[in-house]
Amino acid sequence: MKENKWTPYLLVAPSFIIVITFVVVPMFNSIFRSFADPEDGSFTLDNYLFFFTDPVQQQNIIYTLQIVLITVVLTLVISYLLAIYLRFSKSRVSKWMGWLVLLPRFIPGLVAVYSMILMIRDAGVLARIANWFGIELSLGWMYNMEGIVIMNLWFNIPFSSLILLSALSNVKDSYIEGLRDVGGNTWHVFTKLLLPITYKDMLMSMTFVFMGNIGSFTTPFLMGANHPKMLGVVLYDQFNSYMAYERAAALSVIMFIFCSFAAVLYIVSNLRDEAWEKQ
Repeated sequence: MKENKWTPYLLVAPSFIIVITFVVVPMFNSIFRSFADPEDGSFTLDNYLFFFTDPVQQQNIIYTLQIVLITVVLTLVISYLLAIYLRFSKSRVSKWMGWLVLLPRFIPGLVAVYSMILMIRDAGVLARIANWFGIELSLGWMYNMEGIVIMNLWFNIPFSSLILLSALSNVKDSYIEGLRDVGGNTWHVFTKLLLPITYKDMLMSMTFVFMGNIGSFTTPFLMGANHPKMLGVVLYDQFNSYMAYERAAALSVIMFIFCSFAAVLYIVSNLRDEAWEKQ
């Protein structure tokens, strides 16, 4: 039976319509509204200038980028070391750790944040355990950058570890044995073998972690201070508390641009590799 040439288009039409309706249209609506004056709807840049000229908003942007960059770096280092351990260790402990890495993926974010608050607050579980041993413990991790970063690591390390562990699974034991046979040491194995094979996945992991945290809301809302605030909370305030919808739209675009920078770096890196492989 001859296939209708329109069949493929009809099959993808539902997905295409959903993407257009719930992604593309809201995105362009936010862009257009971000340039609108709240009074008369005329074109203006004031909504953007507000976030880059107001001292409070400048601190919010810097504060957010600091937390996100620290989270990205610490997540990469810890996840990579953990993935290496899980890949090359044959002990029973590594197997248990492999299962524990999966556990946070099945815990709702709000439950995880609330559990962490109960643990690290000044009257929390850790402080009470320390009191049993006669130690006055005040971590001071609530309502500041440290607590948010710790919670971000809890969310992101399992995700990043799984990506890197999948990449390390492509490193066969015979590769390492061959490198050691020609005089390679542990540092050579890491720099000459592991990094070249896994660095694309490292970039992908860093990109996802950056994009996932630039607009995070639950953790900074529950564990962050009143000032400065992360951009996700600022966006909530502009939209819900102040009903400044045009400014909220402008901030959404700014956050999208920040995420675009990370995505562009990842895409450019992949394009360079493909061009090199074709030579």
